[in-house]
Amino acid sequence: MKVNDAVFVKSAVAPGDYPSQGLPEVAFAGRSNVGKSSVINCLVHRRALAKISSAPGKTRLLNFFVVNSALSLVDLPGYGFAKVPEKVRRSWGPMVETYLERRKELRLVVLLLDARHEPTKQDLQLVEWVHQHRIPSVAVVTKIDKVSRSRRKNQMGTILNSLRGFEGKMIPFSAVTGEGKASLWGEIMRACQEERAEHAGKKVKG
Repeated sequence: MKVNDAVFVKSAVAPGDYPSQGLPEVAFAGRSNVGKSSVINCLVHRRALAKISSAPGKTRLLNFFVVNSALSLVDLPGYGFAKVPEKVRRSWGPMVETYLERRKELRLVVLLLDARHEPTKQDLQLVEWVHQHRIPSVAVVTKIDKVSRSRRKNQMGTILNSLRGFEGKMIPFSAVTGEGKASLWGEIMRACQEERAEHAGKKVKG
């Protein structure tokens, strides 16, 4: 995927705030500090399109970015960081679930998992929730460069086994080396193109 242009559009909380351009969307979901912003920046060849913070839990809104005026990447708030105020933490679940349930432009959810750790209870709940709602998804195992080559195969196997029957593709990814970037772009483009083709077919039939 050749990225010619990538811009931040807006932040949102509720459906009335979402962008209205009608582009296919890909959402990035995972726990705080898993590297969502770093993955997005790596994909679009920008250092700070998505803001990166040393403080986990910094992203508290739905952040929309448009790539090549053709598709939108959505950075969802991270979960599982205890130092975020309880009131804010409680609001994240409904905010994210509302987006995932109602957003008709959503084509794919990128589930981000840290290569150094087994999936948390909240990771597993998100995977199950996405599966139950039949939302296409791909698992991206971030920070793979921090796992030695000798441990990588076993660690990937451990993570996959923990996902309890996850049937989507699992991609090892490094925002530092760029490993996995081409594979992830392939999954993103495939999801967007298949959905567009499906709608086009319905229009022709109608």
